[in-house]
Amino acid sequence: MEFILNSKIIESEKKDKIKNAIILLHGYGGDGADISSIAYTWKRFIDNTVFLCPDGHQTCKLNPVGFQWFDLSIDDENYIVAEVRKAEKILIEYINQIKEKYFLENSQIILAGFSQGCMMSINLGLISDDSFKSVIGFSGKIINKSDLQNRISSKTDVLLFHGDADEVVPPSSLLEAKDFLERNKIKVEVKMLKNCSHHIPIEALSLALKHIKKII
Repeated sequence: MEFILNSKIIESEKKDKIKNAIILLHGYGGDGADISSIAYTWKRFIDNTVFLCPDGHQTCKLNPVGFQWFDLSIDDENYIVAEVRKAEKILIEYINQIKEKYFLENSQIILAGFSQGCMMSINLGLISDDSFKSVIGFSGKIINKSDLQNRISSKTDVLLFHGDADEVVPPSSLLEAKDFLERNKIKVEVKMLKNCSHHIPIEALSLALKHIKKII
């Protein structure tokens, strides 16, 4: 099967039946190959799992060699919401293709992402009719609270990490996301990382891996 999004696909080293999938969504200006480094870090410790790292459906306007999930060049709330909804539709189709290829349900899929990919993972985890196994997000935020509030359909558990020195997405975004999710009765855990800028440190990868091993 050819997926709707160009993807870096990494399977576990043991050629066993695929029982779980982890979808990793890159940040603004990144690509699937970039974020696949996380998959290579985790795969040695997780069996029966396929990692899928798609490229965003749009070329990034500010970094033409990379991709984006939604455009940030126009500072207009309604425009961004419309762009996010377009990305959601494409990613939902992509996820359905993964489910068909590997004979999986949402409950066997983890959505993970960095920055803009984290933001998309949160939205996808909450607007789906059926809950996913988990959402794991690094350095992201809730894109638009009022828009998402009106579309919540599931209760996917969420684990979020953020650096206290993040210069791109303000650290306060973590607490705002926690408050939003708790008010909507979504189970959420958060971890503020000390002296951490806008990247994913080993500490966060290790804690996320521990979480994954506990739930799959």
